[in-house]
Amino acid sequence: MADHTITLLIVDDHPVVRDGLRGMFATEPGFEVLGEASGGTEGVERAMRLDPDVVLMDLRMPDGGGVDAIRELTRRGARAKVLVLTTYDTDSDTLPAIEAGATGYLLKDAPREELFTAVRAAADGRTVLSPAVATRLVSAVRSPSAPGGETLSAREREVLRLVARGTSNRRIAAELFISEATVKTHLTHVFAKLGVGDRAAAVAAGYERGILGRAQPAP
Repeated sequence: MADHTITLLIVDDHPVVRDGLRGMFATEPGFEVLGEASGGTEGVERAMRLDPDVVLMDLRMPDGGGVDAIRELTRRGARAKVLVLTTYDTDSDTLPAIEAGATGYLLKDAPREELFTAVRAAADGRTVLSPAVATRLVSAVRSPSAPGGETLSAREREVLRLVARGTSNRRIAAELFISEATVKTHLTHVFAKLGVGDRAAAVAAGYERGILGRAQPAP
């Protein structure tokens, strides 16, 4: 790994997030934030002008989405490596971002040391994926043309039934005596197995495929 300072551009529509990331990297030797952008369109222009080593890119932004921005940076031959940093890890977000040219995909709840390591790796051109995203990509590669072919486990069916009733992750965790993180993991697997990208689509697929049966009354 080179000893030079890694330069960054932060692209996120939330000022608090941008400030937090800038402050975080300011306290860690070896990083320099060259600038910020609040949307994908602005992010592309600043990335081409500032030429950072790494762009930290959010995905869902009002002023141009992250996937389109990544695609445009790739088209323009930008030198910067793009590390997606988002709260979303559904198939509808993950796969297009990777296909568009993102070097890595990390969730915003990642520990700061993991983020620093990921940025260093991205600067070196190495692929960085959060565990949940890596699992989902492997599933997609194994059965790209046959989503929904896998059977849900009994626990995954329980989680899906509760989601169908509009139950929040926190309530699901309490009802099943598991952690919220475990609920999220089960939902990740449900989404991957059903070939969907969000809760509403999972419920629709559950009824369509008979997993949830007919609309079931709450007990």
